[in-house]
Amino acid sequence: MKNDDKQPSNGADAFDVVVIGGGPAGYPAAIRAAQNKLSVACIDEWKNRDGSAAFGGTCLNAGCIPSKALLESTELYHRVHEEFAVHGIKVAGATLDLAQMQKRKGGIVRGMTQGILALFKAAGVTPLQGHGRLLAGRRIEFTAHDGTRRELSARHVVLASGSTPIELRSAPFAAPHIVDSWGALDLDAVPKRLGVIGAGVIGLELGSVWRRLGAEVVVLEALPDFLAFADQALAKEALRHFRKLGLDIRLGAKVTGAAVSGATVDVSYEDAKGAQHLSVERLVVAIGRRPYTRDLLGPDPGCSWTNAASSASITPAARAWRACGRSGIAYGARCWPTRARRRARWSRT
Repeated sequence: MKNDDKQPSNGADAFDVVVIGGGPAGYPAAIRAAQNKLSVACIDEWKNRDGSAAFGGTCLNAGCIPSKALLESTELYHRVHEEFAVHGIKVAGATLDLAQMQKRKGGIVRGMTQGILALFKAAGVTPLQGHGRLLAGRRIEFTAHDGTRRELSARHVVLASGSTPIELRSAPFAAPHIVDSWGALDLDAVPKRLGVIGAGVIGLELGSVWRRLGAEVVVLEALPDFLAFADQALAKEALRHFRKLGLDIRLGAKVTGAAVSGATVDVSYEDAKGAQHLSVERLVVAIGRRPYTRDLLGPDPGCSWTNAASSASITPAARAWRACGRSGIAYGARCWPTRARRRARWSRT
């Protein structure tokens, strides 16, 4: 056994594996490692708006899961009003109870995030809620939400810190009027007119949710092509579908500014026809996400960022990996060629 592979000295704070990040890349990696008889701790610092801590990262708490819950609920509402009659099903007096819809969404989220703790307990993973920072010598500084600190050591460290919304300099966040995707999921009333910057997956999902509930939705996309990353035959069909739903999708529209004025947001943008203006009640900025790396690396941690502003690649040393939240691919000294959430294999050798 090489010196780098020796297990840290025995103790309550010594682990075979420490995973920093409890989202859809981090928590499956932690469980899989524990299933392979390794001692594992998983650190996650997510806090909900009410101050409660939860595992699951953005996906379970403020992304994929709550958005799918609202998509299902709003589809049912939309079909009652727009599609049932043609089938001979007449529903009189169907009204929207947005508070109940949001309550259902919250219940689904709580059930899934609490399920992670149950999976951790079954697998023997130690859950730690707070901030983790990688130090030299495969040591990890853990700061709990109450401010207490302790130092952990590990043979292996997985950095799976996830991502955070990108803020547009010309339209900085100013809740409750200019919000990110999380804010758009938590609106407590249906806006008369909603603006969405970005016609990607997130922007289109959120636009669909609020359009089905009655909002006028305008989507501003800077690129001239709709879903440029997708097969264009599929993109063309998707564009037809979204416009049939009622989304006003404006392509080649580059936002140059946004300012809150009373109860509205005044948006300025440029397209092929020149300068344009748009007034909305709420504006959602959904132009993409960037790696969340705040205070992730301490002094001389054995690895360094090579391009933190974009892809957040890591130059590795010792035994540190980064598991990217969306793809689940781990990069580093030992590169797993498959998805971390499905096929991460751990070895004592």
